[in-house]
Amino acid sequence: MRAVAMVAAIALGALPGIARAVGTAGSAAVAAGGYRGAASIPGVPDPRRAWADWALDCQGCHRVDGGGSARTAPRIAGEVAKYLQVAGGREYLGRIPGIASSPLSDARLAELVNWMLFRFDRRDLPAHFRPYTAAEIGRLRARPLRLQAAAVRRALQRRIRRRARSGAR
Repeated sequence: MRAVAMVAAIALGALPGIARAVGTAGSAAVAAGGYRGAASIPGVPDPRRAWADWALDCQGCHRVDGGGSARTAPRIAGEVAKYLQVAGGREYLGRIPGIASSPLSDARLAELVNWMLFRFDRRDLPAHFRPYTAAEIGRLRARPLRLQAAAVRRALQRRIRRRARSGAR
């Protein structure tokens, strides 16, 4: 529990210099936040809050670098925005169990999802990316994917691979 409080304190900037105090791991965590010096992110009014929400709700499974693992959660680094390029992908991201069951409000969750897309896969965002809104997240998470989440993900990944083979960007 103490580690969670420390991550939250780093993310929120509540304890200036704490990253130096906890050494390299703390510095890496702050750098991984991706909010320092970042330009405005569409749909993310408060990048520090989004990073704190990531640290507390997501990175335990997806890991600090978004790398995921076979035993916890899928990789999102360099992958997550690709779902927005195929039919059904946008809806999938709002219905996956971790999103649908999050204790965050719809507004905070929309902010977090938008932040994740920019933080972990900005390169693959569609040219005309439309940030998620609280209303959209609320509508999507009301119909969560439960047991079918893995099958839906596999089908979407096949679409993503076909799209990549066709040379579409």
